[in-house]
Amino acid sequence: MFNKEEFRENALTIIDWIAEYLSAVEKLPVRSKLEYGEIKSRLPETPPQARENIDTIFRDFNSILLDGITHWQSPGFHAYFPANNSPPSILAEFITAALGVQGMKWITSPAATELEEVVMEWLRKMIHLPEGFTGVIQDTASVSTLCAILAAREKITQYTFNEEGTYKGKLTVYCSAEAHSSIEKAVRIAGLGSNSLRKIKVDRLFRMLPEELESAIVHDREKGFLPACIVSALGTTGTCAIDPIQEIGILATKYGIWHHIDAAYAGTALILPEFKKSVPGIELADSFVFNPHKWMFTNFDCSALFVKDSEHLQNTFRLVPSYLQNRSDDHVNDYSNWGIQLGRRFRSLKLWFVIRYYGWQGLQEMVNEHIRLASIFEEGINKSELFELVVPRTLTVVVFRFVPPDQQDQFDLNVLNEKLLENINKTGEIFLSHTLAGDKFVLRFVCSQTYVEQKHVEKAVKVITESASNLLNQLQ
Repeated sequence: MFNKEEFRENALTIIDWIAEYLSAVEKLPVRSKLEYGEIKSRLPETPPQARENIDTIFRDFNSILLDGITHWQSPGFHAYFPANNSPPSILAEFITAALGVQGMKWITSPAATELEEVVMEWLRKMIHLPEGFTGVIQDTASVSTLCAILAAREKITQYTFNEEGTYKGKLTVYCSAEAHSSIEKAVRIAGLGSNSLRKIKVDRLFRMLPEELESAIVHDREKGFLPACIVSALGTTGTCAIDPIQEIGILATKYGIWHHIDAAYAGTALILPEFKKSVPGIELADSFVFNPHKWMFTNFDCSALFVKDSEHLQNTFRLVPSYLQNRSDDHVNDYSNWGIQLGRRFRSLKLWFVIRYYGWQGLQEMVNEHIRLASIFEEGINKSELFELVVPRTLTVVVFRFVPPDQQDQFDLNVLNEKLLENINKTGEIFLSHTLAGDKFVLRFVCSQTYVEQKHVEKAVKVITESASNLLNQLQ
């Protein structure tokens, strides 16, 4: 039985905790300092026999689990790409959880389907995609890319792969050598095999080389392969490199290949007209994905997949058993036909809250501010003689490394930078991640966290510089 007063009391306790947490999160160590197994050792091996109250459970959350949290909402979080939230998004998640909607079909909650249609059209306009593109919310870019590759597979095989489980020709997929690992995983899941993925060489800025791409396509066609899909990156994970989208799109059109653009992080910046103008050719794509849960201040998970022709998605995934058939099916949109999952969360609600709360202009201002803050960090790193920028900054991603005076041996530099990263993260003040840029171990600084301010960026420069100086003193 639902006890309204008990629920209200417990809910207010947790809401108060959330408000205090978000206001004080920057004072907590950004990365958990626990070793593997410490959390498990604090938890009982068997479930409780008797009922426990929320006060007890919540007290254990604070005393047992909170120590094992890496604080993604800390303004000192500069690792990976962010998984941001914001006050309106959190509030919408409360409502989503309370409603418990399973929005697999229009009839299971008309508002869930129709709001998603409207919000995805809003997003299309905000990121300046041409009319004709339609969108669906998936959980992650990994799944969105998988959906695109599956649709490309079915289109090129005239929808026979789903029926036969195989195809007489060997399909191939193309991506940058710097592309996200989710592409290879998608190729595996799609039944094409890793050997069918062609990882194309990149230039000195880690962008896919169109001439190498065309050469690979021509070679494969001559050998009897059937090129099915090209995945280009609008912002690679490692260095935020942007592939030559327009040139790739022209090649995809020339050879009749599906072109999917992975813009998981950087796609949010397309709300800025000046950035959109700097990336021509997006209109040539067959599909495009970006994650509002990265840089559009919307709780994880929320991935926006756009397709030029939604029939390709629906023809790939539509499978409606008798118990899910309704008279309304012929004239309504059922998003369960647009992807892998039958069950679907009411994700559009939080996105609707965020867009309305901040407004298109407000979101532009927030994104622009993050770019400004990243330039301040870049300037701070440039001022020091201890560091070098490995590639030019793209948006809010700064890739750099520690290069002590008179130290040029590549192996030693990699070891030193790995040690520096460990020392920086041990401080608990900030959290950075790393990547390999060619054969260089480099540090990544991402300045896209919802609550980051200039004081946090200046603090990050100070922590990094001091950690590097301390390490240099140890070497001398």
